[in-house]
Amino acid sequence: MRNQIAAANWKMNLTFEQGEQLLEDIIHAGIQLKEYQKVVFAVPFPYLVMANQKIASFKNYAASAQNCYSKKSGAFTGEVSAEMLNSIGIKYCVLGHSERREYFNESNQMLAEKIALCLEVGITPIFCCGEPLHIREAGNQNEFVGIQLKESLYSFNADQLQKIVIAYEPIWAIGTGKTATTEQAQEMHAHIRAVLAKQYGQAVASNISILYGGSVKANNAKELFACTDVDGGLVGGASLVAKDFIEIIKTLK
Repeated sequence: MRNQIAAANWKMNLTFEQGEQLLEDIIHAGIQLKEYQKVVFAVPFPYLVMANQKIASFKNYAASAQNCYSKKSGAFTGEVSAEMLNSIGIKYCVLGHSERREYFNESNQMLAEKIALCLEVGITPIFCCGEPLHIREAGNQNEFVGIQLKESLYSFNADQLQKIVIAYEPIWAIGTGKTATTEQAQEMHAHIRAVLAKQYGQAVASNISILYGGSVKANNAKELFACTDVDGGLVGGASLVAKDFIEIIKTLK
């Protein structure tokens, strides 16, 4: 069984105290995780140490950064490196979220550089890909996502690729209340796996966790996660409400 992952992306939300309480409510909810089920909290940079400490004694829980910079170190005021994240014990990093691509002009090549730096220090990248509405409406989503995968991932060998988690997030479904249908989600997840299989072989592609992100909620997660090639979710707004995210975690395969 591939790792099944419920990843919370808090984005730029919650005060420190609110974040502490949210974590407390979730980790003390008595959820019984199977060995292959993981819960990841992608929290703002100032909360990473706190989050790591809160979950330290809970198996299969991990803290994640929401981003890192594409250079090892240097005169880049305000940025955070993968090495810095590793030095405080962070094991995951979300990279290439559509908001980073749109608002901060992150390119596929820049993301390849960030992934390489994370892998170098043992951090698991959660690599986001997905198409905007006009691409979906034109029917070009498969080609669009295929280019994202090729330009950001193909420089890595099979062993490296298997250390990467992929999150498919249709941009038109993020924060809009719209969700891809189960058919749309499964179709794209299967396409992503097929693209990777063509480059790396079926055995490698079958071993990679691919998450769905885009208005995942407590009332649709079970249906989405039941899809053959969907291995959990990257959850935004619903991850800020303890009871909702707890229900989402419980729906993992």
